[in-house]
Amino acid sequence: MTTTGEEGTAAGTGPWWWVRWRGAWLDGGLALVSAVECAFEGIPFARDAGLPEPAGIVFGALAGSVLLFRRRWPIAVVLVSIAITPAAMGFLMGIVALYTLAASELPRRIIGALASMSMVGVLIVAYVRAHQGVVRGDVAFGEWAVPFLSLTTSLGLTAPPILLGLYVGARRRLMESLRERADSLERELQLLAERAEERAEWARNEERTRIAREMHDVVAHRVSLMVVHAAALQAIARKDPEKAVRNAALVGDMGRQALTELREMLGVLRTGDGLSPRTQPVPLAAVGAAAAAAASRAVDDEGGDGPCLADLDELLGQSAAAGMAVDLSVDGDSRAYAPEVEQTAYRVVQEALTNVHKHAAGAKTHVRLAHRSAEIAMQVENEPPPILEAASDARLPSGGNGLVGMKERVAALGGVFVSGPTDAGGFRVSAVIPAEG
Repeated sequence: MTTTGEEGTAAGTGPWWWVRWRGAWLDGGLALVSAVECAFEGIPFARDAGLPEPAGIVFGALAGSVLLFRRRWPIAVVLVSIAITPAAMGFLMGIVALYTLAASELPRRIIGALASMSMVGVLIVAYVRAHQGVVRGDVAFGEWAVPFLSLTTSLGLTAPPILLGLYVGARRRLMESLRERADSLERELQLLAERAEERAEWARNEERTRIAREMHDVVAHRVSLMVVHAAALQAIARKDPEKAVRNAALVGDMGRQALTELREMLGVLRTGDGLSPRTQPVPLAAVGAAAAAAASRAVDDEGGDGPCLADLDELLGQSAAAGMAVDLSVDGDSRAYAPEVEQTAYRVVQEALTNVHKHAAGAKTHVRLAHRSAEIAMQVENEPPPILEAASDARLPSGGNGLVGMKERVAALGGVFVSGPTDAGGFRVSAVIPAEG
């Protein structure tokens, strides 16, 4: 980034009020030349004033050295140059002082007033000197040329340094403005880049959450049923061989379905839709889409747009086959909803049943579905398990993400999700989703 304004002054390395050593050496050189000039011009001034010549030299040298402070106090330097103008001293100091004054940040009215005073002073001194020259016969032109010569001299000594100083000051201010604008633009670009990175990180986190939720929906329900059937198979293997065979077949079918769905998602993670990861990275969005597609086939293996409310009977039948006493009650007239609404409603019921298998095996479960004018409501409530030990017979692990995933799905559609234990010792999951999605 560039350095302007106060930052540039703070970054200077010059002595005292100078920003750079180069400026200090320049002002020192100008002050030395001005002091020498005024010292030589002090000799005739001392003669005309009846003073000793050394006094005139010292006075001129001191007056000329004031130019050293032109950057620090430009107004004072201009006033000194105007003060010594009647003594015909400090022409260099007057020119440099007017240039410095015009190039400074002082108000224009102050610059105009001091420039006018300097021009009037030079005009008067030039007129008096020219008139005295004509009277003494030191010049070859007549009295008529005195005003013209005086005006030309005053304009020549004041107008050029003022105009040049105004130009340089305006140019410097323009450059500083451009630098500040460039700095501001650079800061804005950095801020935009940081915000873009934050948005990208937020999008990545959202996509990771979506992938985790979809994979949970794909795997958790089937694997939970597999574990429940495996536990039942272990219990009845010797008592009822036929039922054990049926349970084993169910476990095998569910395992194959889960493996197929996992293979599809892992295939996308490994190859990125058929492309080698060495040639093209797999975006999280593609993985999330694949996970969603696999999740949509978790229940409906025939294809289509994913699970819907019409598949609830099959879902409840799977839970009933695993030994759960579950019933479904529907209020209101069934109608078609947006696909995302039906999928979310289905996932809420599915995850609630999965949690019953995990934490309250054998408990009677009630599933209620209500079709309303502007929304659809669902509730899954289980009673306490008949045998306390039954809840842990299958030893189903819990990641603690099921309720969170349900709440995220419902909230994404503008719905309300509530879950918690009941007074009877069971657990209730309720959700209300707008019909429009």
